[in-house]
Amino acid sequence: MEVILLEKIANLGNLGDKVAIKSGYGRNYLIPQGKAVAATAKKMAEFEARRAELEKAEIEKLNAAQARANALSKIQIVITHKAGDEGKLFGSVGTQNIADAITEAGCAVEKHEIRLPQGAIRQIGEYPIDITLHTDVVVTMPIKIAAEA
Repeated sequence: MEVILLEKIANLGNLGDKVAIKSGYGRNYLIPQGKAVAATAKKMAEFEARRAELEKAEIEKLNAAQARANALSKIQIVITHKAGDEGKLFGSVGTQNIADAITEAGCAVEKHEIRLPQGAIRQIGEYPIDITLHTDVVVTMPIKIAAEA
């Protein structure tokens, strides 16, 4: 199946690219989400008519993501959690806990934007996490996990 991308998608292509993908990926995700349209002659003409509008919207999304990245770089996050004597947490700290802590600190972040390279955090310490705000804007920030007093 060939589609025309309506926005930049990581590991696939940029706005306006005509790419060949598996039909399930296009039918079940890209087209319903409004990220792509089927590559027919009629849709190609419609896309070319809307290209400037879509490029402007993409630039606005990128600028908004960069502004959020600047705000995120200014905050420090410390999450307290119950822990044993050896520093092992009772339970774990996952993406939802981190998203809630960052949102409470003043910068709204969604759970799906947070990437934990080693999975859920299960020990006390400082960990680097990646926050993907846009396909071109990824912020790496340290999160400190401390034991509750």
